[in-house]
Amino acid sequence: MPIRPATNQVFCPQNEYALQGYDKLGQEGVDTENKSKARDILPVPRTKAEARQAYDMLSRSYDYTLGLFRHNYAEMALQRLSIVEGETVLEVGFGTGDCLKQITELVGTAGKAYGIDISRGMIERTERRLEKAGLAGAVELCCGDATCLPFNESAFDAVFMSFTLEVFDTPEIPMVLAQIKNVLKPSGRLGIVDMSKENGKSIFLRGYEWLHKKCPKYLGSRPIYAEQCLVDAGYQIRSKEKVKIFRVPAEIIVAIKAMP
Repeated sequence: MPIRPATNQVFCPQNEYALQGYDKLGQEGVDTENKSKARDILPVPRTKAEARQAYDMLSRSYDYTLGLFRHNYAEMALQRLSIVEGETVLEVGFGTGDCLKQITELVGTAGKAYGIDISRGMIERTERRLEKAGLAGAVELCCGDATCLPFNESAFDAVFMSFTLEVFDTPEIPMVLAQIKNVLKPSGRLGIVDMSKENGKSIFLRGYEWLHKKCPKYLGSRPIYAEQCLVDAGYQIRSKEKVKIFRVPAEIIVAIKAMP
């Protein structure tokens, strides 16, 4: 079972990011000499309790608001991850469970799907979706924080994140990526889709950031340098694709856990 017993200590490298050169976080592209962009990533000044409250409220309308806008890009990212029957796959921040349902269908009865989300409201919506699809017993759902994943080392063939990495505060991003790296099997895959800050001159990107500054408790996501975050965390980029969500730049990236 990938889930750790409750008596075990969860691997939480809170200080690890300070030891691995994550001061480079926020660079454009993968230019290791360009550190001037690091301060451009906006912070996420809200507590975990505030985040839970915001997503619990959002869960009631997510499928008809943000989820509707992001759906196609999440599906594109999931396709790029190339999940096959028999694999064990984790989705981090599964929201109302649309992609998690697809993951469960892809791995089939020979595989297993897992999901972790911080919001009880999102979990309840996902449970209803899975039950309606006849998949309630085929998925393991966990309420928790991705900075401390409660799963065994090398448990998953692949991990998927759809508009999730961007909701973590800047110091937490390398922590989350380190946690995912720990639970991935050797050469395991990580697929993400996130708003991208690479095109920093986009007026639409700047507009979104303005909204984030005004309502950080309820609009916790903001554009990040996702590729640079992955490279700094020791992943190897397998593919990258740039897209736009209502003219806000985004990236679909598949990376693999680099071998030592």
